[in-house]
Amino acid sequence: MENKDCHYMGIALEEAKKAFDMNEVPIGAVIVRDDAIIAKAFNRRNTDKNTLAHAEMMAIDQASKVVGDWRLDDCTMYITLEPCPMCAGAIVQARIPRVVIGANNKKAGCAGSIINLLEEERFNHQVDVTRFVFEQESSDLLKDFFKKLRTLPRK
Repeated sequence: MENKDCHYMGIALEEAKKAFDMNEVPIGAVIVRDDAIIAKAFNRRNTDKNTLAHAEMMAIDQASKVVGDWRLDDCTMYITLEPCPMCAGAIVQARIPRVVIGANNKKAGCAGSIINLLEEERFNHQVDVTRFVFEQESSDLLKDFFKKLRTLPRK
């Protein structure tokens, strides 16, 4: 594990904590290019009432605007939780070459937990995946969130 990976995953965790504070599932994403952060985002699905408002999707959108292209082929993405099918597909489509993941997602993970879209050899693009960077911190944040959610009044 590179020291750089810990640094940027720490920033992704800060993003996830913003989601936590807004009663959103605490997932954060950061996209780095040439050792500079070009995008960071957190889940806003409930806040924005938008199925697509996952941290990864929002970060890809921001990064594409910064780069001026849909191809992010010289970037690294840091995500606190293994991506879902939609986000994994977007990562492949954006041609992101490397993804660093915090915790596994046993219920929807598409980087190996359920299926592995990121490293699927039949696709025209595969992603180099580094797993378990700040796994415990990412996992604990999610557990704390769902524990907190159970105490909130139902709408």
